[in-house]
Amino acid sequence: MSAGQVLAVTGISVLLVAASVVGGLVVVPAVLRAAGRTSAGEAPVADAETTDAPDPAAVLRGGTWIGILERLAVTGCLLAGFPAGVAVVVAVKGLGRYPEIRDNPGVSERFVIGTLASLVWAAAAGLLGLWLNGLVR
Repeated sequence: MSAGQVLAVTGISVLLVAASVVGGLVVVPAVLRAAGRTSAGEAPVADAETTDAPDPAAVLRGGTWIGILERLAVTGCLLAGFPAGVAVVVAVKGLGRYPEIRDNPGVSERFVIGTLASLVWAAAAGLLGLWLNGLVR
């Protein structure tokens, strides 16, 4: 591989890691907002059973920073040719969040939706980078 090709691959990779991280800051909250809506597009009405539940965003504090690091790691692992690293990222996140999810079962849905949205976005960026760099067809 020539120096120009190495520079191009590096540039594409850096841009896609940045797109993964920054784009996820828009995509993941949008998915979470959409998931909080009813099929008619309206916010769900709180009933007596859910009004005592803690705010999921408060319970899952630090979620934005965790998501940034998650997308950085997932996209980076894919671009580096280490897809098994994605499993490590998912395991660390799940184990790290287990106490909050165990103690507040109502937040598990938000955790799963946010994690999947973040992982799909990051994986798409990583796979696009592999394709643009000619490493997958």
